[in-house]
Amino acid sequence: MTDEGVPRPGALKECQIAGYLGIQIEQAPERYNGGYSMYVAAWPLVPTYPGNRFQTGLFGTWMHPQYDAPPSGRKLYCDIEGGLGWWRDTRFATPTPKFIMGGVALNFSQWANGPGAGKNRDWDRPLGLYGVAQLSPHVLWPPDGLNLRQGVCGQLWGYGYLNLPLIPPKATTAGKNVPTGGNCWTLFLNTANFKGPVAFFTPYFFSGITADEPELAGLFLDTRPGLPNRPIQMETQHIPAVQGVDRLGNVYARIEPTRFPRGLQGEAVVLHQPRVYDRNALWNDVDQWLNGNGRPVEGQMRPEGCAAHKIIGESRLSWAIYEDGVPREQRTPLAWKSFAQGGPLAPDTYGYRWNPDVVRETHTSDGPLSTLPEYYRLVKDEQAGPRWVPVRAEKVPAETGLASVDFAPGERPAMEPYITPEAPGSCWKTPGPVTGPFMAHLGDGSTAIYHWYRFADQPALLKADLTDDEREDLQKRVEKIHRHWTPDRDYLAPPRLGTLAELDPALRVTPPQGLEIGYVPIVTWQGIES
Repeated sequence: MTDEGVPRPGALKECQIAGYLGIQIEQAPERYNGGYSMYVAAWPLVPTYPGNRFQTGLFGTWMHPQYDAPPSGRKLYCDIEGGLGWWRDTRFATPTPKFIMGGVALNFSQWANGPGAGKNRDWDRPLGLYGVAQLSPHVLWPPDGLNLRQGVCGQLWGYGYLNLPLIPPKATTAGKNVPTGGNCWTLFLNTANFKGPVAFFTPYFFSGITADEPELAGLFLDTRPGLPNRPIQMETQHIPAVQGVDRLGNVYARIEPTRFPRGLQGEAVVLHQPRVYDRNALWNDVDQWLNGNGRPVEGQMRPEGCAAHKIIGESRLSWAIYEDGVPREQRTPLAWKSFAQGGPLAPDTYGYRWNPDVVRETHTSDGPLSTLPEYYRLVKDEQAGPRWVPVRAEKVPAETGLASVDFAPGERPAMEPYITPEAPGSCWKTPGPVTGPFMAHLGDGSTAIYHWYRFADQPALLKADLTDDEREDLQKRVEKIHRHWTPDRDYLAPPRLGTLAELDPALRVTPPQGLEIGYVPIVTWQGIES
């Protein structure tokens, strides 16, 4: 450091890009509170995986409970906020994003990311590990996240959550006289090689806390409908960056090469066809059918139960470059609008148009991308405030040392495998699977070992606060779904543009003969084979 406290030229500081990129949508009527769907672009945000500090979602949303009147007097955070991205606890990460379900129980006391995946990897204290039940017999869900085919490059990943009447409401919760609702928020996918429901949050995942706090009964997503008007944003927590100074004290930054999709006209489509649903879309017909009062339902959403969100423009723009520990209000933003203009590319499609002077086209073996400016200079303006303005590489003084920065990570440490309980009396072993083990070699380099369980005997449902009779009733309902809902036809309306992303082909499984109806695959181990 110099005597004045200004870093010497060549002294580099690690920092990051973090913040939100938001999309403004037209509000839908409040009655469309039965779930949502949308298509979001999937792409490799950075060219090489930079290490486990890297954490960012791609575009996604947060579905909170809808209330008649907002509860007062206490923070009651609860939602479904998963999506595509990379997380610090991802063990087998690649530049290709993964998908997690991201259900959050009261104030992050638990979270559930998929079957066998949650907040705590400790099976003696499983905070969310049993929160999601496998529904599909055609898709394998690894605990590290649902893999996309490696090399996805701007294709659309269709997904959404619909409330299905699988488990009736209960008058008790964990043996207490506290009710649990019957909402089963079910993940539907629309991809190039799989379509339909995959898994659902058990109502008990949201309501379990109320056994000890009965005054909170009826306030969570087991009971409440979903809020139809939700934020749609890209939340970024860490993209690597570095700061340096020149001999005059001017501050520059360099970021990990960061890319977005690139269409035929150079635009980046990141969101398409956001929709919300009421019970007329699917729930009413399925409820009649599963209760024996109607004909089989094919699973497509009824148009009369659907409302489309119109895209208005961009909303929150808070990507900033800053060092660790800098308070939110002191973080210096990127001059985002100097190189990107976000807005509707069509009434139901949001994307970016780039400034070709500073955003360059990048050709990869998987397709074209647009690479954002890599270098920035800190500009202090009395009216606009400080901001990071893009500069060309040749305009960055050599003494900053930024030209020599290499963002490639060092040797990655060996990742521990995910291992489920082996004790004979555990819910994984009693009653246990009906066949297995089987192996799947995934695109991220890991191997998944899985077994086939009778649907009602899978571990998540043995931990869902259901009696044997309630599980048997659920088994009968799901057998109806397995007979009629095949993975090769549309449930969500197909996109009007673009092409669909693919699920990792290794995750598409076929039930063994005789287990096609009423059985599901459950991963019991995921790791790197030695």
